[in-house]
Amino acid sequence: MFDDENEPRKKAPAVKNLEPMSIDELQAYIGEMKDEIIRTEQEITRKRAHMDAASSIFK
Repeated sequence: MFDDENEPRKKAPAVKNLEPMSIDELQAYIGEMKDEIIRTEQEITRKRAHMDAASSIFK
């Protein structure tokens, strides 16, 4: 097979430097990350439902 099949699709994003950020900026950043987690979890749920529906056709 191909060696690149086992490599990650994307490299991890660079770690953000938190040092220069104020407390308010850090709290806003946490809020943004939490929103992104929720969005990602919703996409996982949507894809699982799609996969389950497809699986049920082939049973």
